[in-house]
Amino acid sequence: MAEIKIENVTKRFGDFTAVDNVSLTVQEQEFVVLLGPSGCGKTTLLRAIAGLGMADQGRILIGGRDVTYLPPRERKLSMVFQSYAIFPHMKVYDNIAFGLKMNKVDKKESDRRVREAAELLHIENMLDRFPSKMSGGQRQRVAVARAIAMQAEVLLMDEPLSNLDALLRLEMRAELKRLLADIGATTIYVTHDQIEALSMGDRIAVMKNGIIQQCDHPTTVYDFPANQFVGSFIGNPPMNFLTGRVQKGPSQLTVQIGDFPLAPGAAMTGVLSPLDGKDVLLGIRAENMEALSTPNADALPVKVLVVEPLGSQNLLTIKIGNDTVKVSTHPTFPVRANDTIWLRFPANKIRWLDRETGRVL
Repeated sequence: MAEIKIENVTKRFGDFTAVDNVSLTVQEQEFVVLLGPSGCGKTTLLRAIAGLGMADQGRILIGGRDVTYLPPRERKLSMVFQSYAIFPHMKVYDNIAFGLKMNKVDKKESDRRVREAAELLHIENMLDRFPSKMSGGQRQRVAVARAIAMQAEVLLMDEPLSNLDALLRLEMRAELKRLLADIGATTIYVTHDQIEALSMGDRIAVMKNGIIQQCDHPTTVYDFPANQFVGSFIGNPPMNFLTGRVQKGPSQLTVQIGDFPLAPGAAMTGVLSPLDGKDVLLGIRAENMEALSTPNADALPVKVLVVEPLGSQNLLTIKIGNDTVKVSTHPTFPVRANDTIWLRFPANKIRWLDRETGRVL
């Protein structure tokens, strides 16, 4: 068993709390991504799991064994760092074999593991090269191969693709996802890149200020963010947030977006009804608004400020009251800057949030 249990872990640096009472369970062979902006505590949490920075409070269990105060070498895990951390004076073969040599693995078994890992990473023809004769992507493959060769049940990865260019990152994302599925290791992967998180993880744990804001399947985190921070951090462009005022009329409840009365739908009427006369936030993705080129009674007229053709879509920037909004349309949708279009908000695509706390209602 290689289940990882993080129980109420806190890590402080002086008066600063980097990880604040975090609990998380990673199932055996699961791939969980820790996602968040710089300084949110994701790397600090990963280092606590690895034993590179002891937790001040809480427990860490790997395979049911309490490893909270064990040194890294006794935790039976492998780690891939943001920097390649490979030895420039050693050939690729020796770099991959280094951990096996330190663990006094039999030479025949070590050779088998090195060559097997190199083949998985498609660097089997580079074993006699020095790192200086390799590209950045090839060096990163060496670092991953070294971790895989250890055959640890737990693999920790700290932004391993961040030093690669965009095209190589795209290629390596797919390769890593395939590879980790093949070897079946329990993996925790740290990144600030939401595209990596959405495309690779079985679950995403979104962090802010040392606290996990939401942990769920990527599509759930994208479609049903737990709060305004998650919605604004996940997605490109991020989720739009509009301010509206709840008004209970004689026949139906509406949310006033400026002068436009928006019907929230039957499912949310009961939730919003107690907030009569108060402001709420309407969250909606750019691709979930329906843009119309002609007036419609249930659509809001808006002026287009900027049109960005992106090939597969056009990204429109518009202003609704004091809120700047991004709208995604098909590239054939007829629109230019300064045109007026009409926006329809499908009720099942709207996420309603408390304006004060930013939490989903």
